[in-house]
Amino acid sequence: MSNDAAIHVLAAVPIPSMMEFRENLSKDPQFQVTVVTTEAEARQTLADSQRHMDVFVIDNALGGVFELVKELRHTYPRLLIVLVDREADFGMPGYADEVSVTPFEGDDLLKRIKRLTEERRLETLRADALPPVRQFAKSLRRAAPGQSKAQAAVEAIAELGYDYVAFYKVVLVSPPELHLQAQVGPSAILSIAPQEQDYAQSLVGWVAQNGQSRIVGPDDTPNHPFVRQQRFQSGVCVPVGTTMRFGVIFACRQQPNAITQPNVLMLELVSAQLASALAKEARS
Repeated sequence: MSNDAAIHVLAAVPIPSMMEFRENLSKDPQFQVTVVTTEAEARQTLADSQRHMDVFVIDNALGGVFELVKELRHTYPRLLIVLVDREADFGMPGYADEVSVTPFEGDDLLKRIKRLTEERRLETLRADALPPVRQFAKSLRRAAPGQSKAQAAVEAIAELGYDYVAFYKVVLVSPPELHLQAQVGPSAILSIAPQEQDYAQSLVGWVAQNGQSRIVGPDDTPNHPFVRQQRFQSGVCVPVGTTMRFGVIFACRQQPNAITQPNVLMLELVSAQLASALAKEARS
């Protein structure tokens, strides 16, 4: 994330606090702020495939926030979460990335959000130099144009400990379509893999539109048939490309709750390498 890139912030707060949060968060022109006043509105906004959120701020005064934070931490692994708890004596993050007990004193909340986003950017830069990512970059350069690069990507991800990996390509027709272009996994699974995913209704379509990674278990919605049918117990989708959306990588594991935030970061780095290679092809 560059210093001048917009930071999309969703704040869930009680109605009496709406204006206070909106005014204070909007002090920084880099912030694009959305304020909601119920848990349902927060869920709806985060689930909207047309809206991308980088940071979720939730006021403990809204009530019942800890279970919500725990759930969102799992479902949206790369979403930064800041809990505001003005009744606490000190901050205990737990499932949140940060806790602010004095959000508007000395712009404490603003500073915490800016620090978190900068740390996330540096974390991504450091991870980009990890041996698996460097090795994949080399294999990607050797791969032939088109489908071979997508196949190299899914094979590299499978080597990170995934039981099935697929790449769905975005086909820019009206409405857009998602076609299976590359996959790796057990032969019995490969033979029944869905060749297309619904752009409007599926998990793959949600990630393609929203540009935000998402983890799912069998009971989550939207989903992929392999996880919904419990052929695999946990799955993750990451977008391939930001300004140009080339497609989506879907990966899954047999074990439940087996995909964590560091796992997602690694997948995002592989997808970024693939997106860069595909962008170069498109320009040539």
